[in-house]
Amino acid sequence: MAEADPGIFRSIPAVRERQIADVAQLDAVLREAGEPFVVRGLVSDWPLVAAGKQSPRAARRYLLDHARAMKFTVSAGAPGTDGRMFYDAAMGMNFRTLQAPLPEIFARIDAQEGRADAHPIYLASIDMHRFFSGLAEENRVDLGERKSLDGIWIGTPTRIAAHNDFPDNLACVAVGRRRFTLFPPDQFRNLYLGPIDNTPAGRAISMVDFHNPDFERFPKFREALDHALVAEMEPGDALHIPSMWWHHVEGLSSFNVLVNYWWRDTPRWLGQPQNALNLALMAIRDLPQAEKEHWRDLFDHYVFRNRPEDVEHIPEDARSVLAPLTPESAERIRGFLLRQLNQ
Repeated sequence: MAEADPGIFRSIPAVRERQIADVAQLDAVLREAGEPFVVRGLVSDWPLVAAGKQSPRAARRYLLDHARAMKFTVSAGAPGTDGRMFYDAAMGMNFRTLQAPLPEIFARIDAQEGRADAHPIYLASIDMHRFFSGLAEENRVDLGERKSLDGIWIGTPTRIAAHNDFPDNLACVAVGRRRFTLFPPDQFRNLYLGPIDNTPAGRAISMVDFHNPDFERFPKFREALDHALVAEMEPGDALHIPSMWWHHVEGLSSFNVLVNYWWRDTPRWLGQPQNALNLALMAIRDLPQAEKEHWRDLFDHYVFRNRPEDVEHIPEDARSVLAPLTPESAERIRGFLLRQLNQ
């Protein structure tokens, strides 16, 4: 896979590195971090890292030793795409999504290793506990009391367009090298996002090709680069990506494995903000401007300001969803919305 033009990325500053001595310090740093940071060698003692340092095939054998007899979802791209998993000319996907047992997938990787016409192969966000036995336990970061979703990302050289995630993320490079290019949340205006419903993996992505940016078509991308950070990652390194930070991810080696942990500091029963945005696009965006302004005021009043004095005129035991939410009241809202949407 071709490296990004150093003339464009040479001046991007590196993500800050932190030294972590123990679980308590990692917990403290994660709690106060508002920007990404790298911890070199955080997971260098993992058996998976050791296998990968032997060879890509040794890493694949180690993974197969732990894989359950299940079909894995895998994306297969076309040769000549520089590993870029993206849209095609018709805004469909330039890759096929298939299901196959892991031994078959790895046999395909073995067969095309080193070939110029190799197909990019990518397994994204595979649940480590569901699809592997003992892998998560042998290769683990202690995150204290955080309840994380543990995923593994496996593939040949690939480029994943800049996107963001709602949960916080600790991304640990186990095999191969990776490059992350990161942008603060407010840079979405300069990243030229694509559709929010037709996406390669559920999140809106930047339409800019980071290896060959078209500054005539995407002139504001220059400003995004002024705010960018880059992390060049080796096996054993870990990167914390705070919630909503945009990140472009490149797998730079012939075989790449990343383990990541997602968590959120708010309860999961609060729901996904993206769902609220999708519903607002359907119900509010195309209203007359005066009505949109009214709904903007209501959102500001009830959601963004959310001041205690705004509901003091309602008896405390009668405030319903205007009171602080609980799992029970959140479930009532969810049921109410489902009934309304199905009418």
